[in-house]
Amino acid sequence: MSFARVRALVVIGALAAAAIVFVIVALVRDTQGGAVAGDKCPPGSVMANLALPNDPSEVTIKVLNGTSTAGLAENVTNDFKNRKFTVLKPDEDKKRVTDVAVLRYGPDAVGAVQLLRAYFLDQAELEYNAKRKGAVIDIVVGSGFRQLATSTEVNQSLIEVGQPEAPPGSCPAPAKKK
Repeated sequence: MSFARVRALVVIGALAAAAIVFVIVALVRDTQGGAVAGDKCPPGSVMANLALPNDPSEVTIKVLNGTSTAGLAENVTNDFKNRKFTVLKPDEDKKRVTDVAVLRYGPDAVGAVQLLRAYFLDQAELEYNAKRKGAVIDIVVGSGFRQLATSTEVNQSLIEVGQPEAPPGSCPAPAKKK
């Protein structure tokens, strides 16, 4: 074996030994060993369900009329029913709304609200209440409402609104295993 070949083998061996030592030191000094995203929620925070529904039938809504237009809540309820949402009996809201809509929800419906935002082309106002129980979302239809988005518009709007984020004072709930 020539001297050049021996020297190359020694250099490669030294580099391999240095790499092994470097990996071992990095693993031993790792300060993030037990850290997992969403593992612990700060005290006083609530767990928010950030999972986007796979099907509109997984979303339960109650439409409220926030205008003086008679029958608006019933019409919007039927539109959502035709789109396969689970709907409750429509009702009137005490406050008048000038916006397109107001979505009222709690921690159990954060992901579902993201889908509904797309049906209003992200023009609905969001009202999050950390103390609200259950996954029912109240939709208060306002005087700015014209119609729900088409399926193509919903898909485009979903891309624009992005993934659901935990509201202030909450943290993501662990994903449910299927």
